[in-house]
Amino acid sequence: MTEAPPEMRSWKTRLVTRLMHGYFAFARGMTMGVRAACFDDKGRIFLVRHSYVPGWHMPGGGLERRETAFAALVKELREEGNLELTDPPELFHVYFNRLTSKRDHVLFYRCRNVRQTVPRKPDLEIVEAGFFALDDLPKDTTAATHRRLAELSGNLPPADFW
Repeated sequence: MTEAPPEMRSWKTRLVTRLMHGYFAFARGMTMGVRAACFDDKGRIFLVRHSYVPGWHMPGGGLERRETAFAALVKELREEGNLELTDPPELFHVYFNRLTSKRDHVLFYRCRNVRQTVPRKPDLEIVEAGFFALDDLPKDTTAATHRRLAELSGNLPPADFW
């Protein structure tokens, strides 16, 4: 088994993640989520910091019953960042998220030239959010985010596991 990434080593984080996925497994059956590398017109990436899990992540979330992946992506970008797509999203890869559950998959998109309608204010879910230069990411950017960016740039081949 692979060692858990730093952001998943806390027992509290693992417990909250398991509880959330237990609920989603009951409410949704198989779990599937979307996540996106969202770049603005300056080439900066948009990241969020959640209240319930450590580290900086790309925006995303789970699909609800009867919701398309595209609808979920648009919803999550709006909710987590007040972001709007200006170009169609590009499906980059599908990952198996085995550290979260035995049936969770993530559809990972590249979104070029997103537009933020208004800055994202902190709330109970998202405590910080913003655009960052690729060479100046926040200190606590997750290992998965770094891997996805390396894959997007062509420095690593896409992995099968998130």
